[in-house]
Amino acid sequence: MQFDVNAMMGDVGVGGIVGFVTGYALKKVMKLALALIGAYVASLFWLQQKGVIVIDKDKLFNLVGQWSHEILTTGEKIMGLLPGTTAFLAGFALGFHKG
Repeated sequence: MQFDVNAMMGDVGVGGIVGFVTGYALKKVMKLALALIGAYVASLFWLQQKGVIVIDKDKLFNLVGQWSHEILTTGEKIMGLLPGTTAFLAGFALGFHKG
């Protein structure tokens, strides 16, 4: 059996690139979802200020907390399903950090 460094470097490079793209995209999607939740809550408070609706703030904050928790735990679940190669995980961490 021969040790092929070129094939190994190709696998490491592809794993790192795929990891980076995955991490970057996941963080962007999570940021977008959280921003949409924030905009939704702000619009509700604006409607309340104008007298259009009445908000039970305790129930609203519990609901928003649940949504945020779901988004963050979904991100953690996705990270748990990802392949465990070192190159992929390093690329994922870098992409998530940059995203």
